[in-house]
Amino acid sequence: MENPLHRQTGEIAFGDTDASGWMHFPNIFKYVEAAEHAFLRSRGILVFDREEGGWPRIKVSCEYKRPFRCGDKYEVLLAISGIGGASLSWNFEMCNAAGEIAAFGIMVNVRVDQNGRPKMISASERASLA
Repeated sequence: MENPLHRQTGEIAFGDTDASGWMHFPNIFKYVEAAEHAFLRSRGILVFDREEGGWPRIKVSCEYKRPFRCGDKYEVLLAISGIGGASLSWNFEMCNAAGEIAAFGIMVNVRVDQNGRPKMISASERASLA
């Protein structure tokens, strides 16, 4: 990814692996989501609040290129690929310690109110995401 908006590093936790010691495939999304939330908080954007709503996923996809094992170092790279009226589209890559892409994909979120109905992304949120 050429110009990510956010980078987050870490280490694969034992609890995210299966009996063979390989990271179980859906756990990629846990690490990507943690990076996404860190980015939103760093920009002063609310991730979730019972009164204000949040950003649930409406679409996710991921392609896997290389496995991770317990203790492997990783880096998540995030970029925004589009902002709609109430939606936010992300591109992500998860790289290993050698900088090789282990997984990549997309996520689409919709800004919703406390009742789960789409809510327009505010001007201040748009400015913070830019």
